[in-house]
Amino acid sequence: MRLEGKTAVVTGAASGIGLATAWELARAGAAVVLADIAQDAGEKTAFDLQAAGMHATYIPLDVASDASIQRFATAAQNFTGQVDILVNGAGWGKIQPFMENTPEFRQRVVAINFSGPVALTHALLPGMVERKQGRIINISSDAGRVGSLGETVYAGAKAGLIGFTKSLSRETARYGVNVNCVCPGPTDTPLLAAVPEKHREAFQRAIPMRRFGKPSEIADAVLFFASERSTYITGQILSVSGGLTLVG
Repeated sequence: MRLEGKTAVVTGAASGIGLATAWELARAGAAVVLADIAQDAGEKTAFDLQAAGMHATYIPLDVASDASIQRFATAAQNFTGQVDILVNGAGWGKIQPFMENTPEFRQRVVAINFSGPVALTHALLPGMVERKQGRIINISSDAGRVGSLGETVYAGAKAGLIGFTKSLSRETARYGVNVNCVCPGPTDTPLLAAVPEKHREAFQRAIPMRRFGKPSEIADAVLFFASERSTYITGQILSVSGGLTLVG
C-alpha cells in the first residue's frame, strides 16, 4: 500500500497511536504533517522521520482551540500545496465517575475528542472536494460504540465522532472523499498507562485475546483506509480491539 505523492495530516502525532500512524504513512511514501500540542516531542518525531529519509514536518496544534486549528490548517496546506489524507488521531480522557466531572473537564474532553476534529475537518475538506479526492480517517474508540465505565463524557464524544463519520461520508462520497473510522480498544499508549492498575487489569481480562493492542496495529488499519485498497469503502467503523466488543 503506497502513498507516494500524497500529503497526510496526523493529529496527536507526538505519541501513542498518532506517532505509530505518522511512521506508517511516512514509510508508505506520504509526506506527513505532524500535529500535536507537545512541541518538543513533535519536533523530535519530525527530526527522526527526516533522518530516516522521509518527508515530514511538525506544526503545532491545539485541537481544543479554534484559532490554533485555523493557523494549522493554513500552514499544513502550504507544506506541499494540498492535504490528501487527514487522520484525526488526537484524543484525551481519564477514568473518573461522571458525578465528579467538572464543567472544565467535560468541555476539554468534548473539545479534544469531538469538536476539534470536526473543526479541523471543516477547514481541510474544501481542498479535497475541489480536487475530488481525499481520505479522512477518524480515530474514535470502542468506548463510543458500547460505553465505558468511568469514561461517560469521553464515550459520548467518541460516539459523536462515529456519527460524524457516517453522516459526513454521505455528503462527500460524490466528491471522491472517503470518510472512515477506526475504533481502538485498550491500546498500549501513554493514555492507558495513566489508568489505575486495577482498571488496566480488568480491561485485559475482558479482551478475548488477553492483551492490549499495539499502536502499530491501529496504524495498520489507518493505512488501509488511507490507501487505494479502500477506494470503495466509506462510512465504515472498524474496531481494532482484540475482540473486546464484537459489535455487529
